[in-house]
Amino acid sequence: MKFYSTRNKNHLVSFKEAIFQGLSPEGGLYNPEEMPDLSNLFNSMDEKTSFVDSSAMFAYEILKDDLSAERVQNICKKAFPFKPEITDAGDNIFILELYHGPSCAFKDFGASFLAASMEELLTGDDRKAIILTATSGDTGSAVAQAFFNKKNIDVVILYPSGRVSNLQEKQLTTLGGNVTALEVRGSFDDCQKMVKEAFLSKGLAALPLTSANSINLGRLIPQAFYYVYAINQLKKKFADIIFTVPSGNFGNLTAGVLAAKWGLPVKKFIAATNANKEVPEYLESGIYSPRQSVQTYSNAMDVGNPSNFERLKDIFNDDYKKMGEMLVGEWVSDDETLDAVKSYYKDKRRFIDPHTAVGYVASQRYARKLSGSCAKNSAIIALSTAHPGKFLEVVELATGVKQILPPQLEKVLSLKKESVLIDNTTEALSNYLLEKFS
Repeated sequence: MKFYSTRNKNHLVSFKEAIFQGLSPEGGLYNPEEMPDLSNLFNSMDEKTSFVDSSAMFAYEILKDDLSAERVQNICKKAFPFKPEITDAGDNIFILELYHGPSCAFKDFGASFLAASMEELLTGDDRKAIILTATSGDTGSAVAQAFFNKKNIDVVILYPSGRVSNLQEKQLTTLGGNVTALEVRGSFDDCQKMVKEAFLSKGLAALPLTSANSINLGRLIPQAFYYVYAINQLKKKFADIIFTVPSGNFGNLTAGVLAAKWGLPVKKFIAATNANKEVPEYLESGIYSPRQSVQTYSNAMDVGNPSNFERLKDIFNDDYKKMGEMLVGEWVSDDETLDAVKSYYKDKRRFIDPHTAVGYVASQRYARKLSGSCAKNSAIIALSTAHPGKFLEVVELATGVKQILPPQLEKVLSLKKESVLIDNTTEALSNYLLEKFS
């Protein structure tokens, strides 16, 4: 399979070229050239198929022009010493826990697969890579953990000063080694813009820059793996599966849509956002109005102009009605988010993070719209994107209860933050990169 640029469909590249370029020369994102029917493959799997095996089987069908089955299996084994877990939340709503990886966030899946793929493809190759990525919270810590001490790879992470949780900041600023954190005086949208412009800068063309954001195809494809796994666990019990996806940059949702286009039996996707509701508005009106992001309790979703929406529009040929046949949009306020964290803990004695709470509220809303046999035969799977311990302050504000952190989060709180403070301009980023890597 080849991959084309969303801004030039005649520009075709291999998987290897796509993951090391990150963005196309035109500034576009890479999408798959084909939508193969993999329904027979999906039907061959069941609840006993392990996460590593189902991921490797799926990945090989997409990447077999670039990688052998053995190499794909090796990548998946290295990338996934962890797997998703499913919790029954009642009323045919299930929580797909995606936070059992090293940084306790769903982005561990994409970052670990990308890191393992790059390391595999760089073996015996006389080249290096500089990972340049922007984060609104969880991406940075996942990328830092996944690429830490990887051979021939340096990592530079941009994050908005004062706009990530204390724990998130500690996770991406305390590793050192080949990982550098740039603290940007601005918003996540500023960070994302700086990264995009750096890739297109002629002054930086000599540097081997690539990205580990969800704009990178190597991050996007593995995010489809847990949709496959979740359906395998529930398809014998329910006729229809609906996914609710807490959405910021929309990479997670795009991956699920691609899996559905390739034959995964998904009834509907619910795009759940916070007050940054540009996409739900588009699904209602067909008018897309990106704007400066609004700060919320679910900060990793505070994105005013999501990068992967370009991919989504391309997949649906910029037709919002076609997109609306597969997607519905819901947005959830901060008050509703806190109420959901509080009520979930009260009813189930379990914590959820604010992003998961957004997905849970959207799932409950959609469940109320179902009736009769449709409601009975439908499962709504809400993606739980981060461990609640990553948002201690918000969860304690909602519940009045202080959590006990898992060991991998507890240990980073005592570590010393090391970051480089820079202005929110591409010039400031370029100057730093040229000074450090030229």
